[in-house]
Amino acid sequence: MTLFILYQTDVWKSKSSRIYFGIFDSRIKAVDIAKYNGLYTSDAEVVIEEVTLNQFQEG
Repeated sequence: MTLFILYQTDVWKSKSSRIYFGIFDSRIKAVDIAKYNGLYTSDAEVVIEEVTLNQFQEG
């Protein structure tokens, strides 16, 4: 199963500036929530990270 994690971050997309907004089962839902909450601004970026549930990955 694929999940999508929604973050808002600064324009440089640094991990230390990430603000977590939720986990969704589709990219469309994550984008809709980001638009609804006004996360798209000139001072911030929206990051939607795709992750696979129940999958082991060494890295």
